Amino acid sequence: MRKPVSFDTIINAAGVLAEELPTRVSACVEFIGAFARSPADIGDERFLVENERFQSAAADAGNLADLLAELVANLDLMTVRVSADLDSFRGLTATERFIGHFSRQRMWRRHSSRVRAAPVVERLRDLMDKSDRLAGLISRYRTVSLSAHKRAERQLVDIVERRRRLVDQVDIARIRIKELNAKALTTQGRIGVYGSKAEWERMEQERQALKAQANEVSGQEHELRDESQRRERFIGIFQLLVDCLNAQVGKCNTLMRKLMIDTEERLLIYQAQVDTDIPGSKVQISSELFPNIADAIVLFEREMLLPQEIEHRKRAADAQFGERFAAFAPSSEDEAGAPLIDTTKISSRLRLRMLRP
Repeated sequence: MRKPVSFDTIINAAGVLAEELPTRVSACVEFIGAFARSPADIGDERFLVENERFQSAAADAGNLADLLAELVANLDLMTVRVSADLDSFRGLTATERFIGHFSRQRMWRRHSSRVRAAPVVERLRDLMDKSDRLAGLISRYRTVSLSAHKRAERQLVDIVERRRRLVDQVDIARIRIKELNAKALTTQGRIGVYGSKAEWERMEQERQALKAQANEVSGQEHELRDESQRRERFIGIFQLLVDCLNAQVGKCNTLMRKLMIDTEERLLIYQAQVDTDIPGSKVQISSELFPNIADAIVLFEREMLLPQEIEHRKRAADAQFGERFAAFAPSSEDEAGAPLIDTTKISSRLRLRMLRP
């Protein structure tokens, strides 16, 4: 896995690309629409220009998806580090143990206060902020890609259907040419049978008329075939964009799935380290403050996040992420899939109740 780059640097680069890419993709989709309406008005010289433009848009779409994947992977690694730092606060300091000789309630209040004031807790809330920003960026890009894909695919289907009818016309023309040539050949064979000069001239005129008609249809067939091949070249670059947009929607789905499950895990870490019964502690992480990850936070606020259930879904999300973004997948089994908190440990709230005199 590549060495992580600053989250802000990457998300700023992704933001710039996500802001300009929809305009370029929209221009490509508009061209598909123009071609669908009037293919004859677009000459062959446009192919090279449009092909380069479509290829560039598809390449940048892939680059944006990679940037988003790198951000999701970096957030996961940052969560591992924050969790490790937070775990160091599970134990008691010498001062806290000393206070515990006189009052266990004061000891745990002192411990909870130290955890809440720790910079690592602020780092965890910062991860929530980063998760919210990234979720918003992915969601907006998915919406744009999905809309563009639907428009482009609808127009491409129309173009392909018209080309299919053109191919049918070519086939009909070829059959007609064979029929005319066969009739001309038959007429030529009949000329020798009739000895009358008048009959010979009449049949010769008939033969020449059939050959002329066959040549005319042949010319039309060549024109139809050339037009069909020209449209096929454009359909190729149109299909490239449609496939790319469809892939981008799928990649965004994978990214959002992993990001939201990772976000739920981050919320569990926060809940495990901070006594959320204390007034104001939950307000620091709320659906109003982080609207793009509101669904996960609502579960957190309702105490519906279960570590065992999240662990199973996280492994599945990590596996899917690894398939789509192998370059950003964890490099070892230790980095992926393992729960970041020990669900067998007693929470501070339960531990407080048990130790009350």
